[in-house]
Amino acid sequence: MERSPSVVEHELELSLVLSPERSVPVPARLSYGSHDPFAVHITFHLDTGTPVTWVFARELLVEGTFRPCGHGDVRIWPTLAQPPAGSGSNGRRSVLCLALSSPAGDALLEAPLPAVAAWLERAHRLVPPGAELAALDLDQSLAELLA
Repeated sequence: MERSPSVVEHELELSLVLSPERSVPVPARLSYGSHDPFAVHITFHLDTGTPVTWVFARELLVEGTFRPCGHGDVRIWPTLAQPPAGSGSNGRRSVLCLALSSPAGDALLEAPLPAVAAWLERAHRLVPPGAELAALDLDQSLAELLA
């Protein structure tokens, strides 16, 4: 879903891994905007009614689609996973693992890698890699800070 020409969003379902045999679905929204060209936002819609948003470098997410990366609070890596039980599928699927750590706890989530990669491609069309500084309106940002 694209809200405006300067924002690229995508709704998808991630899996919160509770154990090797058990996971629960977590609706989420990926968001990238030219107003914050170095960052991606992932908002998790939890049963608590209060969404939780994580923000981290777009470059980290891009690198994580190819190889393990990240340290500390956000670690990302691609892998193959078994399909969810009861899905009727018996083949392995490409997933993107996101290990998130906060003072409130740790979470391991799996996202469908093809969907994340397609969304990243749209984000790259909005602001190509290496053009992030050109996308920033530093004069406008400075004016807002000094107002």
